[in-house]
Amino acid sequence: MDLSRSGRDSGDIAIPVREVSKSSKSGKESGDIPIPVREVKSSRSGKGVPPVVMAPTIRLGNAPQAAGWKRGVGIIDLILRVCAITATLAAAAVMGTTSQNLPFFTQFFQFQASYDDFPTFTFFLAGNAITCAYLLLSLPFSIVCIVRPHIVGARMLLLIFDTLALALTMAAASAAAAIVYLAHNGNPNTNWPQLCQQFNEFCPRVSGAVVGSFLAVFILVALVILSAAALRRN
Repeated sequence: MDLSRSGRDSGDIAIPVREVSKSSKSGKESGDIPIPVREVKSSRSGKGVPPVVMAPTIRLGNAPQAAGWKRGVGIIDLILRVCAITATLAAAAVMGTTSQNLPFFTQFFQFQASYDDFPTFTFFLAGNAITCAYLLLSLPFSIVCIVRPHIVGARMLLLIFDTLALALTMAAASAAAAIVYLAHNGNPNTNWPQLCQQFNEFCPRVSGAVVGSFLAVFILVALVILSAAALRRN
C-alpha cells in the first residue's frame, strides 16, 4: 500500500520518520564523553554516623619509672624531716635549759644569765618549737607521698608550709646569731662588754643551739627543693 499516495489523496500530511539508532550504551560510537562524578560525604548531614574518636597515645614505659623516682624523693623527704625535727628539738631544748650564775663577793649577791633575759633568745626558742611541732605533724603527709607518689595536693601543702617554717626558723636563728656574736666580741662603740669572758658556760650552749637551728634551716631548704622538683615532674 502506498502511503504517500493515499495521503495525498486523502489530504493528510505525511511525516517522515527517521530511524534513530540505539547507541547510548556505547559512549564512543555516539560521541558522549563520560564525566566521572566523585561522591562527597558531608559530616554535617550524617546524623546517625558516630564521630571517630582517636584514642590518646599513652606511654606505659615511663609511668613506672616516674613513680619510682617520686617514691624515692618521698623517702628522702621523710628522712630529712626526721633530721630537721631532731635539730630543731635539740636547739629549743638547749636554749630553754641554758642559764648560769656567777658568784660575786658572796653567794647572796650573784650575776645571772638566762635565755629569758634576752627577748631574742625567747623568740628563738618559740620559733624552733613551732617548727619542730609542724615537722611532727607533717610526717603523715610525707608518708602519703611515698604510698601515693602521684598525689599533688599533699605535696603542694608540704611545699607551702615548709617555706613558712623555713622563713620562721631562719629569722629566729639569724636574730639569735647576732646576739651571740655581740656576746662573744662585744661592741666598744656602745659599751657592750664581752659577756662570754665571764659566762663561759652560757655562751657555748647558746652558740650550739644557734648552730643546730641553722642546720635545720639547711634541711628545710633541701625539703623545699625536693617538693618543687616532685611537683615539676607532675
